[in-house]
Amino acid sequence: MSVDASLETELAALFADELHVTVPSRETDLLATGRLDSVGLVELLLQLEKHFGVRVDIERLELDQLRSLAAIATFVAARLRRRAEGAAAD
Repeated sequence: MSVDASLETELAALFADELHVTVPSRETDLLATGRLDSVGLVELLLQLEKHFGVRVDIERLELDQLRSLAAIATFVAARLRRRAEGAAAD
């Protein structure tokens, strides 16, 4: 299982357990389908920080990064890689 696929599985569980949102597929548009509204987006950002230690600068956030499980997994994986590379450089 790839890192992104593993993250998608973990994110699907996070959506179900913490946000009480069922996500039918990895490509489902969470915004267009109404599964995530503005309050849900804020809660998602809080959960990403809590579960993965990923902090998101709201001013730099692009909604496309949070549109689907696949996009969120890619976003989180990139943040985790950046953090690991920064730690390795120290």
